[in-house]
Amino acid sequence: MREPVEALFDVAHPHPVQAGSIHAGSLQPGAYSAPYVNSTASQPAERRVRPPAAAAPRAERGRLSRLAALPGIGTAALALLFGGVGFAGVAHNGGYAEFVARNGAPRDIVARALGFSIEVVTISGLGELSEGDVLAASGVKPTHSLLFLDAETIRERLTALPLVESARVLKLYPDRLIIALEGRRPFALWQRDGKLSVVAADGVVIDEMRDERFLGLPFVVGEGAEKRLDEYMRLLEAAGDLKSRVRAGILVSGRRWSLDMTNGVEVKLPEQDPEAALAVLQRLQREARILDKDVISIDLRAPGRVAARLSEEAAAARAAASSRGSHKGGQT
Repeated sequence: MREPVEALFDVAHPHPVQAGSIHAGSLQPGAYSAPYVNSTASQPAERRVRPPAAAAPRAERGRLSRLAALPGIGTAALALLFGGVGFAGVAHNGGYAEFVARNGAPRDIVARALGFSIEVVTISGLGELSEGDVLAASGVKPTHSLLFLDAETIRERLTALPLVESARVLKLYPDRLIIALEGRRPFALWQRDGKLSVVAADGVVIDEMRDERFLGLPFVVGEGAEKRLDEYMRLLEAAGDLKSRVRAGILVSGRRWSLDMTNGVEVKLPEQDPEAALAVLQRLQREARILDKDVISIDLRAPGRVAARLSEEAAAARAAASSRGSHKGGQT
């Protein structure tokens, strides 16, 4: 009698399987997949006698029983079953987007059922931010699973916050997420077009000026001044004892600085070597108390020359005094 075609596949193909694992072959009907095998029972490839036709269904049932007994398989199967039914119903009714918004993506639903939900979020380095601010910016939601969470995307979202300079995002399986932030700290005040902002040391605008506690920060004015804070800080150091009398640094045409002093005097610095000009200003203050005179500006832009502009009152008084002196000189 002619043997059935299945008899041609009696030779067992060697598929090494690790202890406690399932060979990831196809589980489709009619396809071969290696059953769960204990490593101590593994044998070299050999010709095996095919069980009788009546025993074949019983053997297959035994394989399925051993597969179902593996840890987590029952939960996964239930999740896949209910997820599949729910997905089919939702897709049929056209409410997939609403379903995902309420329950999460199908893969996240399955992952959460397997124990990969996000149960704990640890945040460090908050600075001026609140935990709610960080979670909202990260986009992490209870419907997400840790397994399919994209840590790099979360990091990019967080570093887009003005108060965050850098961020690290770490996933600790099965259910913990760690977010470590390095915040930007208020460093200076910047005024442009009448708008006052708080900026970090790298010039990034943190927020609008709303809190009086920032009034003691260095103050710069003008387009691009916030990006040259290190340059302005060097000028303050070069001012020496006069540093406390500098109210603001004004960047003029993106080329040079003028200093606005606390008594309203404007000190115009040259584009080249402004530190040397500040040394001249310190000497004039020691010798002639020039900043205490009735002047509105001191021009130090020309090397070796100082030009002081008097206030209108001082100029009028000076002109009157000069006129009286000339008149008296004519009478003598």
